[in-house]
Amino acid sequence: MYLLNYSIDNLSLMALTIATGFVVDDAIVVVENIMRHVEQGMSPSEAAYLGAKEIGFTIVSITVSLLAVFIPLLLMGGIVGRLFREFSVTLSIAIVVSAVVSLTLTPTMSSRLLRRFTHEKPTRFARVSERGFTGLQGLYARCLDWILRHQVAALALTVGTVAFTVFLYVVVPKGLFPQQDTGMLMGSTEASQDVSFPAMKIYQEQVNAIVSADPDVEHVVSFIGSSNASTGNAGNLFIALKDKPGRKSTADEIIARLRPKVGHLPGMRLFLQSVQDLRLGGRSARTQYQYTLQDATLDELNQWAPRVLEKLRSLSALKDVNTDQQTAGLQLGVTLDRERAARFGILPQAVDEALYDAFGQRQVAVSYTQLNYYRVVLEAAPMQQSGPEALRRIYVSTPTGGQVPLSEIATFGPGNASLAINHQGQFPATTISFNLAPGIALGDAVELIHKAEGQLHFPDSLRGSFQGTAQAFKSSTDSQPWLILAALVTVYLVLGMLYESLIHPITILSTLPSAGVGALLALSAFKTEFSIIALIGIILLIGIVKKNAIILVDFAIESRRSRGTTAAVAIREASLLRFRPLLMTTMAALLGALPLAIGGGTGSELRRPLGIAMVGGLFLSQVVTLFTTPVIYLWLDRIQARRKEPLAASLEAKPVATELS
Repeated sequence: MYLLNYSIDNLSLMALTIATGFVVDDAIVVVENIMRHVEQGMSPSEAAYLGAKEIGFTIVSITVSLLAVFIPLLLMGGIVGRLFREFSVTLSIAIVVSAVVSLTLTPTMSSRLLRRFTHEKPTRFARVSERGFTGLQGLYARCLDWILRHQVAALALTVGTVAFTVFLYVVVPKGLFPQQDTGMLMGSTEASQDVSFPAMKIYQEQVNAIVSADPDVEHVVSFIGSSNASTGNAGNLFIALKDKPGRKSTADEIIARLRPKVGHLPGMRLFLQSVQDLRLGGRSARTQYQYTLQDATLDELNQWAPRVLEKLRSLSALKDVNTDQQTAGLQLGVTLDRERAARFGILPQAVDEALYDAFGQRQVAVSYTQLNYYRVVLEAAPMQQSGPEALRRIYVSTPTGGQVPLSEIATFGPGNASLAINHQGQFPATTISFNLAPGIALGDAVELIHKAEGQLHFPDSLRGSFQGTAQAFKSSTDSQPWLILAALVTVYLVLGMLYESLIHPITILSTLPSAGVGALLALSAFKTEFSIIALIGIILLIGIVKKNAIILVDFAIESRRSRGTTAAVAIREASLLRFRPLLMTTMAALLGALPLAIGGGTGSELRRPLGIAMVGGLFLSQVVTLFTTPVIYLWLDRIQARRKEPLAASLEAKPVATELS
């Protein structure tokens, strides 16, 4: 990480936490195989050499296939790919180093250290644990024998898990990133568009008092003025919450509590959102998610934007729906009667200058002192600037030096004006932003907005699109199935090259559906959305879960090659002999992910879906694949044997021509 200029952050810490369960897997398999030979009477040195030799290809297969899983992550485009490239590289490097250490240092240390424990009398704990494991292994042997006699049930279970995985993926709530509680809230206030600065100051102070009075708020920083437009009817708040040990409510609960309190203030609205560690692009908005309308015609945009706003406000899944459209500002129009002005010899330029002198910022002089200088600005007195009647107190100079009241040569009339006109892609645009109601996933909200589009029947020139986090979610949702498929294809190709077979990789990949079911069920049980973080957990499960099948298939292939045993005998023997390392490696990976699933602290919500998905997937896959993998292996072996029989018969029947020269 140092050489690659990586830093310790949320994503790299996730990789290091997961790596604690990964890096010991290879060493567990090597040490267990060496210890098995030692218990059979072999010396530690001979056992270390033979055990490492037997298990070497298995370690290489596990490592290479696990690294293959990260290839789609490394090639993922967009901001999401850039974010998780550091995660993938950090974890990949740890796995490579683990494999090298397991094949070199681990056997060497085993040959030196295991001899100390070879002739020692087992402790009471060791005897109890060994009896417990022997009983568990005996139970597994009886269940495995029953499954091997009823293989159709295991095949049906495998097909059922595939279908159930697809079903869960469709129905599970989806989001981009988990909603975090970072201890900071960001708020925006909005008053009516014709509000004056003194009135806005009073409103803002009232909001500050309500927010500061909340028992879970530490302090508030507030100012008037919008960050996304030069409008005086908006303000901003930055709210620091108390630390979690002394805070009774979550950030979302505090927002829900403050929303109705400020809602009682007439003419004032407050929009709050929790500050997130990961926030992707988008326009500056008062709430977290943005939906932008674009139109080449400003009048048509101004006509349709309020309709869309009202439609989205009617959706119960959306909260704090607001818009950056500012078309209700007040203006006072001055219509010059050119004929009457000409009688006095007054030109329109003179009227402009008189108005600018009274209400503008005309600099007329500079006052210099010994230490500083001051600009002198000409304007009417503040008391003479307020209200429409101020125009009646304006006089315009004539060329002869006289003064004519402005009301004699012009008429005045109020009207509406846009405080700001936003653009996107050179077209006028209006952004509608929103938060999600409690328990609503971003994917559900996106579907509801698409349905609202169809109900409103937009004109051809009006275009609606998601921006920022919502846009990234939509693009990531479209690419998720392809990313998972790319990981599966990559792993299949790598395993096919390693085993020089098209059949064995299918046996190994048959372990994956149960892991997907376990991960998605765990996410649903803990009411966690299927986010990008959970997707990373699914992809990691593709690399971890197949390890069990690799260990079984490698042992069965070696047994059939060296001793000529049948497929049924070889896979049964492999399942029973490798039962201990299978349990140990799965528990190591599961316990490595457990801190992410149950960990607390600021921002822990970002890491939790990864841990939940991995713990659930590893637990269910361990239970299921111990029984389904042997059956899949035997089933595919019979298919392969049937394919070889016609080929062997055709080779025997074909005459062999011998050419003598």
